[in-house]
Amino acid sequence: MNSLAKLLIAGASLLATAASAFAVEGQLTLYTSQPNNDAQKTVDAFMEKYPDVTVTFVRDGTTKIVAKLRAELEAGNSPADVLLIADSVTMEGLAKDGYLMAYEDADLSDYADEMQDPERMWFPTKLITTGIIYNTNAPMKPSSWEDLLSEEARNQVAMPSPLTSGAALIHTHSIVENLDMGWDYYEKLAANGAQASGGNGGVLKAVAGGEKLYGMVVEFLPIREKAKGAPVDFVFPEEGVSAISEPVAILKGTQSEEAAKAFVDFLLSEEGQKLAAEQGYMPALADVTPPEGFPSLAEINFLTIDPAEALERAEADKEKFAEIFGQN
Repeated sequence: MNSLAKLLIAGASLLATAASAFAVEGQLTLYTSQPNNDAQKTVDAFMEKYPDVTVTFVRDGTTKIVAKLRAELEAGNSPADVLLIADSVTMEGLAKDGYLMAYEDADLSDYADEMQDPERMWFPTKLITTGIIYNTNAPMKPSSWEDLLSEEARNQVAMPSPLTSGAALIHTHSIVENLDMGWDYYEKLAANGAQASGGNGGVLKAVAGGEKLYGMVVEFLPIREKAKGAPVDFVFPEEGVSAISEPVAILKGTQSEEAAKAFVDFLLSEEGQKLAAEQGYMPALADVTPPEGFPSLAEINFLTIDPAEALERAEADKEKFAEIFGQN
């Protein structure tokens, strides 16, 4: 094939792609737990590619936005077409209850199998891991989860509560499932004076301010604050880190199915993954360069879990954690 023929074929392919994008039209309502600024950037980038689709979004924390969605779905009058939230365990619950639509043709060929839902009900858009934050004035630089049980860390560890944070609940399940100590790890943390309350933001504030020297936290918070000059650093412990994938899903019964599929495709595309990296998150697509301060995907050891099993054990995990740390 000569160069002119190749050029014509490439041009035809680009035109076909552009025509396909412009052919998608309609109205989309996105329910999301993304921060407002990130949600707006995501919506704007999508609408720039699909100018005939208008997207509005409703934003709240995962627990609250899902509670709102469930109440609307049970009443039969939710405006939501697409859902973009923190974790796959919550998505598993919605799928189990029949609220999500399978998208079998979604292209996940470049994504790791362990990130995927085999039923194609939800799809990973980024990775948010939980590891160890420490104040740079601390006497010890931790490298392992067991370091938080040391004498240097006595009464100096802060962590989010799984009763408040979905990411913390998944982290708790991941630790119990993957560390040999299981629940004994949390028993020893409590005995060592670790404090569990609130969400990840409170942990960052406590460690950056010197109130505590160590903590469990989602990685992007300390990495961002370190870049701004805060006296904190982040460690990916040698045993591995838990991860949430901020999955996206299409609601069953949407009246804008093609536009909803296009939104999912956009987030899974290289363009969508680069957007996630620009927003300061670890992309779920290994070929996309992560933000400054992050290791490559291949360098991270993950504490893997079964989302369906985590969903089944969620309430029992909360009760056990509350029993250990004396929370209601």
